Formats: sequence, structure tokens, C-alpha cells
Amino acid sequence: MPDLDARLEPILRLLHRHDLVRSLAQRQSPAKPELVDSLIERQYESELRRRLAALDSADIAHLLEMLPPQPRRAVWHQVAVERAGEVLWEAADTVAADLIEATDRDRLLRLCWHMDPDALHQVQHLIPQDVLSELRNTLDPGKRAWLRTTARYAKGSVGELMSPDVVVVPEAATIKTTLKAFRQLQEVPDQTDQLFVVDQDQRLIGALPLKTMLVSRPRTPIVELMQPDVQRFKADDDAQEAARAFERYDLVSAPVIDERGRILGRLTVDVMMDTIREEAEDDLLRRDGLSGDEDLFGPVWRSAQRRWLWLAVNLMTAFVASRVIGLFEHTIEQLVALATLMPIVASVAGNTGNQTVALFVRGLAMDQVNSGNIRYLSFKEAAVSSINGLVWGSAIGLVASALYGNAALGLVMAAAMLINLILAAVVGIAVPAAMHRLGRDPAFGSSVLLTFTTDSMGFFIFLGLATVFLLP
Repeated sequence: MPDLDARLEPILRLLHRHDLVRSLAQRQSPAKPELVDSLIERQYESELRRRLAALDSADIAHLLEMLPPQPRRAVWHQVAVERAGEVLWEAADTVAADLIEATDRDRLLRLCWHMDPDALHQVQHLIPQDVLSELRNTLDPGKRAWLRTTARYAKGSVGELMSPDVVVVPEAATIKTTLKAFRQLQEVPDQTDQLFVVDQDQRLIGALPLKTMLVSRPRTPIVELMQPDVQRFKADDDAQEAARAFERYDLVSAPVIDERGRILGRLTVDVMMDTIREEAEDDLLRRDGLSGDEDLFGPVWRSAQRRWLWLAVNLMTAFVASRVIGLFEHTIEQLVALATLMPIVASVAGNTGNQTVALFVRGLAMDQVNSGNIRYLSFKEAAVSSINGLVWGSAIGLVASALYGNAALGLVMAAAMLINLILAAVVGIAVPAAMHRLGRDPAFGSSVLLTFTTDSMGFFIFLGLATVFLLP
């Protein structure tokens, strides 16, 4: 992202310089601090607006996401109201919610009024209901109807992400009439790679690729050239499933239909790629028990509360692991080397288990794992862990034997490593599989639960084997 960093760097320097100049001016001109502040603020705001005007809306959204609350709001207030709605749409939900909270009612109404219908309906769940009700009364009938239509669909559904920018042609049209109508469009929607063919009842019957339209004879009927088996989605379909279909079939756009087959809107590749990226980011955070929508610069108290659940789980699991060690205090007292070696068993198994979790969660996300192949996958991961356990368990066993001059200790170390690696592979599949079966995100908290298992069981296995085979 070197180009983006270069575009944002002058604004970041401006924000830093503003604080320094303001502080210095107040110290040097204590007689009229209000006048000095006013002059500095006007100059600063003018330059900030000029620099923001040169940025894309997506770049401004990225800038806002990387700023702490106070400078974030200072920058936000200088974004032109005509562009502010698009910036709001590009920003993450938590950041957008913070910006909406910092925006006065009149400005919020005006920036929402300037938003495109598809952008507006994707942020309407963040807008206060009283503002949204007043906004609906001022919108033109088309935008109002679109908001009413999309409000019926749940968050995370195709209906929430679809766009109203659809180019449709009647089945009775020819290439000539279609080209004429196409040229009369005021603006061609982005990612338009095909036109959707509908019957008299507006039901989707096929799609006409643009390249086919451009090279075909003018009098050819559309129905002779259209592709009837076009990939389509229902408005109630899951958005993540649709995103995977876009990736699988290399789609640029796809129609969205209702239960009667009538076309409602369309999905585009840019929105679907955003969905895939957000899903990947959410999975990465949820594996460690974090919320996927947490604002990096959000309020301290709110961020602390979001982490309480898994911190509590961590405390309980750590207490259990400590009690496992407590069961073998007598063993550790007689063979102190165990205290230095047992973290190795837990650490390596934890790493192996995390690798298994990552592969299994990815398989679930890509629809590669099902009831017919999960048994094979379980045996395969157990076999991989067995091989790794034999190889690396033997290696660390030899090292332990050499360090402490005790061959039996090396054998116990190798055996504990082998058993715990196999256990880590089993848990690495069992935890996300259980979450998936319960209808939860399979990545949610899997890393925390896996660490608990590999730590407590690793200590138990290693110290238990040592008690049986090493003590007289």
C-alpha cells in the first residue's frame, strides 16, 4: 500500500503539526487565546478540506479507521457533505457508528439524502430510527421504495448487499433495439458485464453478455443469444455462500430474484470481495475470542467489556491447568528437570492444533468439509500428527537425554510429545466441528479452547508418564 500511505502521509503530518502549532501559539500569545485559536483553526480546516477533497472516499474511510477518536471526528467534520455518505458506507460498521454519533442531526440527514440507494440501505441499521423516519419522508419515491424492499432482508443475506442498478431487456427485443436502449442510459452501472433478460412478468429467463451483444447481427432476437442457465441468487440466500460462488465461478455480476423468480437487483464482484475479506478478518479475530467488528481505536471501557467472556474462560482453563500440575508436585520435587521440559510438550502441541484448526475452518468456509469426508480428514490429521510426533518427539527426547543424562526421561518426553500432538489434531477438528454443528462460527474461540486442552492434557500426560516410569 505504498501509494495509499503516500497520499495519507500529508494529512497525518497536518494533524500532528496542528496540535504543535496550537500549543506553541497559546504559550506565546496568552493575552488573546480565543483569537489565536480561531485563526489557527480556520487555516487548519481550510487546508484539511483541500487535502481531503483530493482523496477517494475509500481512502478517507481508511484514514478515519486509523485515527484515534478525537482526530477522527475532527477530520470527519471537514468531509464535504456530498461525499460524507459514501465515506460512511466505505468505513467499518463500528467506525461508521462512531461517526454517526458525532454528527449533528441536520448534517446526518443531508449526507444520507446524498447517498446512493444501495449504500444507504447498507448503513441504515446504524442510523437512529427517528432520523431514518424523517429521512424517508424527504427521499424521492425510488429511493424510498428501495429502502422499503431491502429492509425486509436480514443482515448477512444477499438482499442486504444487492444493488438496484440493474439493466434488463425484454425477451421480445433484438440486438438493434437493445443497443439503442443501452446507448440511452445516462450512466452504465459499474461491473456491468451482462444484461438480464426478463419475460412479461419481469421474471428472469436468461442473461446476455455484453461481448455477445456487440458482435452479433442487429436483427438477431435476444432469446436466440441469451444464456438461460445464468447463475442467480435469491434475496434470502446467505451472503457468504454467494461470495464463495462468485469466487468459484469467477463472476463479475449476478442477478438477485424473489421467490417468484422476478428480478430484484444484482450482486457485484466488488461487494462480494469485501464480504470475503471481512469474513476472513472476522475468523482470524474470533479464533482468539475477539469480536470481528471491534474498533481498533474504540472506547477503552467498551473494548474491555468485549473481552471479558474469553478472559474469564482463559482464567478458568489456566486454573485447571495449574491444578493438573499441582497433582504432580511430588513428582516435580523429585525430578526438577520435568519443570523445564513440560512447557515444550504443551507449546508444540498447541502450534500443531492451531494449524489443524486453520485448515479445518478454511475447509468449512469453502464448503470442502462435509459428513462424508470428515472421518477421512480426521484420520489424515491424526496420521500427520503421528508422523510429526515420532520425528520431533524423538528429536527432543534425544536432546533431553543428552542434557540430563537420563535415557528414560528422553523416552518419556518423546512419548508425551507423540500423544499430545495426536490429541491436538483431534481437538483441532472436534472444536470447530462442534461449533459448526451448533450453528456457531466454527472459528469462534477455537484457539482458546485448543490451548486449554493442549496445556492441561500435555502437563497431565507428561507428568503422568514420568510418575509411572521414572519414579521408584
